[in-house]
Amino acid sequence: MSAQTLCIKPENGIETQLIEALLDQAFGLERRILTSYRLREGVPPIKELSYAAWQGDVLVGSLRFWPITINQRWEALLLGPLAVDPAIRGQGCGIALMQAGLARAAELGHQRVILVGDEPYYARVGFARVLDDTLVMPGFVDPDRLLFRELVAGSMADVRGLVGRAEGEVL
Repeated sequence: MSAQTLCIKPENGIETQLIEALLDQAFGLERRILTSYRLREGVPPIKELSYAAWQGDVLVGSLRFWPITINQRWEALLLGPLAVDPAIRGQGCGIALMQAGLARAAELGHQRVILVGDEPYYARVGFARVLDDTLVMPGFVDPDRLLFRELVAGSMADVRGLVGRAEGEVL
């Protein structure tokens, strides 16, 4: 994939069905029972941080961010789902989507982002594993897959507690 063939655009609302089909293809229907989906239930993604990647008129990637809280005190973003068409995985689409989304999140004044994912992949855009059980997800999450990134240096220094939905509801 060359940089010229990939076009990252803010979602405009017409891709919703295409994105759902891409998510089903990338993660399967069982994705909806994961803890991260429980945090998204009933809460819309942040419109300004929802992106679609296109090659021509074909949707090949999607990234959304969701508002969450930590210990009902600190605001944060939940990155995901990040989906890339299996036919072009490993060609930079996911990284490009995250670079665009994280840069925009910082511009909008967000301070911290968490996600559940593979550390070697997400470390490429600055994520690191949460250590010492400082953050706890409701439900089961492999602690080695709970990652964070500061958008403002030091913004995670004293942040501890249970990750919850944006309205502060603990699941």
